[in-house]
Amino acid sequence: MTETGASSTLTSRALAARLERLPISRFHYKLLFAGGLGYTFDAMDGAIVAFILPSVTKEWGLSSGATGVLGSSLLIGFLFGALAAGILGDRIGRRSVMISALILYAAASIVAAVAPNFAVLFIARVVAGMGTGAESAIIAPYLSEFVPSRVRGRYVGSLAGFFAFGYVFASLLGYFVVNDVPHGWRWVQVITAVPILMLLWWRRALPESPRFLHVHGRVQEAEQVVSKIEAEVSGGRPLPPVQHDDAVPDVQVSSGSVLDNLKALVGPGLRKTSVTSWIYWFVAIFTYYGFFTWIPSLLVKQGFDISKSFLFSILIYLAQIPGYYSAAFISEYLERKWTIVLYLTGGAVGALGLAFSGSSAEILIWGCVLSFFMNGNAALEYSYTSEIYPTMIRTTGLGVASAFGRVGGILAPIIIGYSYSGVGFGGVFTMLLILLLLGAAVIAVFGQRTTGRSLELIGQDTVRS
Repeated sequence: MTETGASSTLTSRALAARLERLPISRFHYKLLFAGGLGYTFDAMDGAIVAFILPSVTKEWGLSSGATGVLGSSLLIGFLFGALAAGILGDRIGRRSVMISALILYAAASIVAAVAPNFAVLFIARVVAGMGTGAESAIIAPYLSEFVPSRVRGRYVGSLAGFFAFGYVFASLLGYFVVNDVPHGWRWVQVITAVPILMLLWWRRALPESPRFLHVHGRVQEAEQVVSKIEAEVSGGRPLPPVQHDDAVPDVQVSSGSVLDNLKALVGPGLRKTSVTSWIYWFVAIFTYYGFFTWIPSLLVKQGFDISKSFLFSILIYLAQIPGYYSAAFISEYLERKWTIVLYLTGGAVGALGLAFSGSSAEILIWGCVLSFFMNGNAALEYSYTSEIYPTMIRTTGLGVASAFGRVGGILAPIIIGYSYSGVGFGGVFTMLLILLLLGAAVIAVFGQRTTGRSLELIGQDTVRS
């Protein structure tokens, strides 16, 4: 078959080979930047809630219970948004879900900015969370389907690194806008929504995933997308030859219906993969939100004034950035599953250090260590889970796993809040330590090998395991 042969002969093997041989180019970086900006604004939306809560609570005289409910709005929305995006991404396409999520988020953020009362603000924040949750679940698998396996871990891991910039920007907006501008909590939500509208215009030009098109029988469209990518990447210059791998199969695990996709996740060939990813995501998100939601309050209870410092928050957030990118690059040289084990274990070391910290300096150092490793693991969550499911159910698999993680995120503040009075500061971080080691053990024993392998080969091994 020629490189741009008739669409009727474009097999899954040929499609994979044509995408695999492409050099990383402006096309791939454009996709990375578009997806990365989406993650930046997702993170800004999530982090900004913590900064608007004090102002809203004061302005409307909210009880501590109402404030807590408002604080949970994002995670509630995230849960349903991630689940819906995963299911719909495998039905109507990755690109359609991405654009719809942007519209939903931007519209809900504007409504939240002009909310006249608590009820409207809460509902708007839940809906905005659904948009950001959908974005989080769909962008990584979408981009992973365009990228050669030799750089996929570094590429998708770098994509997740954009989350860290969102947290830093949110802290700056909280400091300079929420605190200093009249009705700043309203204006900051407008600011976080406006760039999304520009990004929405940009994404109109993004192609649908050719792998998605192919498994749904839209072979001619898949051929057109691949040919257009080849033309853009080559710029008129010869491309490397196509090297067909006879081991690459056509992996079909579902008819494509919503029910069949969900049933496939717990079918004989995918049950172990799904349960492993669910435990992994639950542990990762539980410990993440357990740390970042409660660390300021726990430090106040310990009498550390540093918890009230703007510098403390910025340093903790800045530690995320090298965490994300170090994990992304290490995962290309160390098998992905073992990189996950390394970063979960590193997070456990950070939790252990916090459990026995006795000064503000120790709290800051070990807090940065925990932030570094836990956010490095966050980059791996998306890159790894985007690889381990076959194309037909890739976004369903990541969406359901992400939803399990959000359940952990919702439970973490509640469980830690109730546990603190009984186990104290050290006990809380000992609990996080145990959970992180549990997650590391599960991935070490049951995790899939993915580094440097095509998505089709990983999918074949998954359904045979």
